[in-house]
Amino acid sequence: MKHLLKLEEKLQFTKFSSEDALNLGLTFIEIAKEINQGGIGIKIERNRQVLFSHLMDSTMLENAYWYDRKKNVVDRYNHSSMYVKEMYKAMGTTFDQSSLLNPSEFQAVGGSFPLIVKNVGVVGSITVCGLTEDLDHQICVDGIRQFLEFK
Repeated sequence: MKHLLKLEEKLQFTKFSSEDALNLGLTFIEIAKEINQGGIGIKIERNRQVLFSHLMDSTMLENAYWYDRKKNVVDRYNHSSMYVKEMYKAMGTTFDQSSLLNPSEFQAVGGSFPLIVKNVGVVGSITVCGLTEDLDHQICVDGIRQFLEFK
């Protein structure tokens, strides 16, 4: 869990505009193409406003439900969906068993990351879905890292 918190401390933006959302979303698409794992769904929100949303070929409507369920966890806890999953696991339970949240609206699995602006805090969410939860999480982290390195 400490590793996941360190990622949140490290992967922060100095600012985040609509154009940044577009470029970050395109970065995720390129990563998905490079690893040749099939299509992903991407949703980037700032202050609950959708700045970027895309379902690649080979995705389906269910992917849109998945990224909403993951991002709802980030909106609720201000931590990555993977961190929340591991937090419940460390307590000896699961998110579904103990969160008291509707599983049709909240899913604590990897793939959604808080959109954090330095000296401001969490202002939104960055979500990837469509592959395994580990790959979704990794693409999310790698895409943010890559975007921040080139900025």
